[in-house]
Amino acid sequence: MPAPRRVIQSPAAPAPVAAYSQAIASGELLFCSGQIAIDPQTGQMVEGGIEAETERVLENLKGVLAAAGASLADVVKTTVYLADFADYPAMNAVYVHAFPSEPPARATVGVSALPHGAKIELEAIARLP
Repeated sequence: MPAPRRVIQSPAAPAPVAAYSQAIASGELLFCSGQIAIDPQTGQMVEGGIEAETERVLENLKGVLAAAGASLADVVKTTVYLADFADYPAMNAVYVHAFPSEPPARATVGVSALPHGAKIELEAIARLP
């Protein structure tokens, strides 16, 4: 019998603006949709460059993970999308603070554009505790 599928929703991350869920829990895995740097309190993109956007994206992800009973320590894979690959070193400097030891597997991809003019989008897969 297939594992039940459960929609995860958190007020600590921006509400979806299209046909997607913030995350889907299935069996022992949590599949988190991509987060951009929208502040869930204001609904606005944060300002301050790639560092500020990366910090907000990680905070949004933490909110979604917490709603499922997980944390950044449970993340096994991330995919980072950058609108400008020149932002990689600055993004990575913030990212390593979120995953200081035994970081998850990661792919980083340069893209031509992201929603709302975002500089970064990050999606994740985590194991559920």
